[in-house]
Amino acid sequence: MADHEIAADVTGTVWKIVRQAGEAVAEGEAIMILESMKMEIPIEAPAAGRLAELRVAEGDPVAEGDIVCVVTA
Repeated sequence: MADHEIAADVTGTVWKIVRQAGEAVAEGEAIMILESMKMEIPIEAPAAGRLAELRVAEGDPVAEGDIVCVVTA
């Protein structure tokens, strides 16, 4: 099993968390949504698996490149 660390694509704020740690995710499924410059940017699962870890909460600021979650495939 491989772990995929998922990084924020942009600097912004965690607007909404869609999936919770421990839940199954499909490839391409939104895990959370970031807000940056009044745009909503989904963070998607790179592979089907389980959301092993969330490293942020709603309202948290993130910088581009910050690891926001981990998916185990």
